[in-house]
Amino acid sequence: MRSEPVLLVGTIGLMTLQEYLAALDADGNAFAEAAVGNLRAPVSSCPGWTVADLVYHLGVVHRSWTSIVAERRTEVEHIDLPARPDDDDLVAWYRDGLTDMRTTLAAADPATPIWTWAPQKDVAFVQRRMAQETAVHRWDAQLAAGVGGPIDPPLAVDGIDEYLRFMLGLGGGERGEPVGGSVHLHVTDEDLPENLVGEWMVHFDGDTPLVTTGHDKGDAALRGSASDLLLGLWRRLPMEALDVVGDRAVAARFLALTELA
Repeated sequence: MRSEPVLLVGTIGLMTLQEYLAALDADGNAFAEAAVGNLRAPVSSCPGWTVADLVYHLGVVHRSWTSIVAERRTEVEHIDLPARPDDDDLVAWYRDGLTDMRTTLAAADPATPIWTWAPQKDVAFVQRRMAQETAVHRWDAQLAAGVGGPIDPPLAVDGIDEYLRFMLGLGGGERGEPVGGSVHLHVTDEDLPENLVGEWMVHFDGDTPLVTTGHDKGDAALRGSASDLLLGLWRRLPMEALDVVGDRAVAARFLALTELA
């Protein structure tokens, strides 16, 4: 069993729909720019993938969720994957899908019921998830191209909150051991918007993560910029990139808990 997620501000997440769409535009286009001329480059943060593989993956993700939202699908048994374009056409194909998704998400009511894999089954989940998915993969593509920078702090704070409430323990923790303690996460960025608390506590009821916001003392604490914390949770950065206080073994098990592709 998992605890039900709680959306702390607004009806989508910690940001507004327009903020998610602006992030999607910025990161989605930066992703494409990083891919141009680099399709054969390996993506070290996605072992075994090239940038071309990453472009196809994100293009498929965008198209799949666009279809679900556009058709207001409340049940999904199977999604037909589009054929992979030739490399010469791959970035243009991705850009077309990005445009379609952005238009579809902008026109959709966040409260509309649809199928998702999460407890939250509405368009708002997708509007948030696609901004977050695109931001992390933008970072992946730019890393492979040797350019780029961190994820925007407000978006990264929202991404940490989304991760803790929906992704933590996803896959049943099959790749990780029980955490064996509580964990405090603390964003160190200054000048965040007032609605972004930037601190979370994670306790466990058996294997079920129980997430609250605010300052408290855990068996372990993970501190860093919002971007670094988010990328650490997604295992793009090693634990050594973060400031770890307390029981490092608890922190390591916590970061290994979620089964990531």
